[in-house]
Amino acid sequence: MSTAPSYDIVVFGATSFVGQILAKYLVDYLAQQPEPVRWAIAGRSAAKLDELKRSLGPQGQSLPVIVADAANEAQLRDMCAQTRVVVSTVGPYALYGEPLVKVCAETGTDYCDLTGEAQWISKMIAKYEGAARQSGARIVHCCGFDSVPSDMGVYFLQQQFRQQFQAPATEVKMRVRSMKGGASGGTVASMVNVVSEATKDPALRKELRNPYSLCPPGHGQTARQRPVTGAVFDEDFKGWVAPFVMAAINERVVFRSNALSGLAYGADFTYSEGMLTGAGAKGRLGALGVVGGLGGFMLGVAFKPTRAVLERFVLPKPGEGPSPQQQLNGRYDLRFFGRSALGQTLRVKVTGDRDPGYGSTSKMLGQAALSLALDHVQGGVKVGRGGGFWTPATMFDERYIARLTRHAGLGFEV
Repeated sequence: MSTAPSYDIVVFGATSFVGQILAKYLVDYLAQQPEPVRWAIAGRSAAKLDELKRSLGPQGQSLPVIVADAANEAQLRDMCAQTRVVVSTVGPYALYGEPLVKVCAETGTDYCDLTGEAQWISKMIAKYEGAARQSGARIVHCCGFDSVPSDMGVYFLQQQFRQQFQAPATEVKMRVRSMKGGASGGTVASMVNVVSEATKDPALRKELRNPYSLCPPGHGQTARQRPVTGAVFDEDFKGWVAPFVMAAINERVVFRSNALSGLAYGADFTYSEGMLTGAGAKGRLGALGVVGGLGGFMLGVAFKPTRAVLERFVLPKPGEGPSPQQQLNGRYDLRFFGRSALGQTLRVKVTGDRDPGYGSTSKMLGQAALSLALDHVQGGVKVGRGGGFWTPATMFDERYIARLTRHAGLGFEV
């Protein structure tokens, strides 16, 4: 690009459920910062964008607006020409996300989002990684609850491990100790889309069974992974564990981080996620209940007639989600256990002060965009990672963890 872009960050899909929370967060956060950050909101409806500006109070009145449709490549190119970073909240990404990733990859515009759709990410890497490397575009998917706490949690644990034992933890487990928060229609729509795609596509079903599906060819990881698929007793946590619905994306992102960092966690690194349900008979019953509930949901959305009933009467619609009060009252507490090849162990915890999917996700995503725009640029020139598709733990570093702990309500501690 010949001239310097007008903006540091553009929030694309600003009128979506998460987009509105993100815009509010950025308005409040940036009002407290000494250095000005130039940013704009973008979406397909000028009227809705104006309505959003009004809802953001006096600070939002001066926000520039860019009208661009997710399906209109010319409008997306015009938007990308005006900014250094685009943060996208337009999901399900498998349905609406590709044109923007394509344009960012081709124009050298840095990009982050909050997708948790592994099959779509895999497709984007295959199609556009070459273009992103050439243009210098740094594409970072999964900058929300999936998969920042998991990916940065493992990164943090591995840092502590190297400091204490001068070696990586070759086995890591993440267990959800507690979590409180509701789902939005957008997240549910993404999950429903994956399940309905998988029922029709045997190749996709095979891909979803491969824990290394997001790793580059010849990634060199050799361990046979053992994901939590039923109710199991975990000796290291002295309690029963059930499957965790986000594990499917989080585990793959962590394995990609290991691959992209030159097997920093080891070639035989294993990682799994699950939900703690307690000890004894009560814990076992709780774990079995989660297994039954998840199985029923997957079965329900796999068949068209039951899916239609669930979408009409049970599941939240796109644009719907937890109320501001529910977001405020939400929280999560994730526990990580690491073990080295020599048997040394370490535990860390990652906590969040809002509901995971929205209140906390919007803050993690906002700080990811700010980190891309400010921490990885010097004198208007990109520094650090070159172009390509990165994970949170390979694009970001201690500065992002500092942002999360100071400004996004997360805690990382041994």
